[in-house]
Amino acid sequence: MPSSKWTAADLPDLSRRTAVVTGASSGLGVATARELARAGARVVLAVRDVAKGERVAAAFEGEREVRRLDLADLASVRAFAEAWTGDLDMLVNNAGIMAVPQGKTVDGFESQIGTNHLGHFALTNLLLPHITDRVVTVSSGMHRAGKIQLDDLNWERGRYSRWRVYGQSKLANLLFTHELQRRLDAAGSPVRAVAAHPGYAATNLQSHTGSRLNNAFMAAGNRLLAQSGDMGALPTLYAATQDVPGGAYLGPDGFGEQRGHPTLVGRSKAAQDADTARRLWGLSEELTGVRWPLPVAA
Repeated sequence: MPSSKWTAADLPDLSRRTAVVTGASSGLGVATARELARAGARVVLAVRDVAKGERVAAAFEGEREVRRLDLADLASVRAFAEAWTGDLDMLVNNAGIMAVPQGKTVDGFESQIGTNHLGHFALTNLLLPHITDRVVTVSSGMHRAGKIQLDDLNWERGRYSRWRVYGQSKLANLLFTHELQRRLDAAGSPVRAVAAHPGYAATNLQSHTGSRLNNAFMAAGNRLLAQSGDMGALPTLYAATQDVPGGAYLGPDGFGEQRGHPTLVGRSKAAQDADTARRLWGLSEELTGVRWPLPVAA
């Protein structure tokens, strides 16, 4: 278990280590990338808007670089991975969208599952031959409201529910972590797959729902109830740098896991379903065209 009240000040020396943080130009991604760089890591901010990323990175201490990555476009994901050379110690799958109006990615996937899960699924598998330490994927307490629709992952049938779809994407993040760790173990890899969630953190994620009422409600919640983005990033930072077991899930230690310092937390029964995790992996390979890159995966 994490020591009491762990903070970013407790990060180890990360000199000579390299990290990629997706979605590092706003919200939790900024705090995550900034603190990793402050601790000595070379940090690559993987962002859609390079100019915005450059402005954000200019305020950081340490070694940082900005590269373009659009998780809603598999061609962009492939280009990012193909341009990578050398070792990558930490991949932090942080980027995400939440409860947005119905839409599609460049490749025709429902936008939330496409960005939050399928884009990161493809990126991780394409970069995996370079990864030496761990993959951290950011989920959410909303995974508990999710259900994986293997026969309609992209919600092409029935009425669209933005929150249920978001919950599905966050559940997919945990099932992805579960199956990734199983495959890494089967391949004899030392790489660890872990997950984290920020609790209720005040970021701009809550301002893009496409509904003025929802945006106003969540803005009020941010002011009254949420913890800061810096606090929300702590579970991710802990998961990325501390000695946690493969498959671990980190979140805040406060009431309802809404705020607080990082600790190991539980997950729903659905998030532990090994059969669904395997089937989702197979479907994700089929949809993205990206296959498992290591020699052995039973």
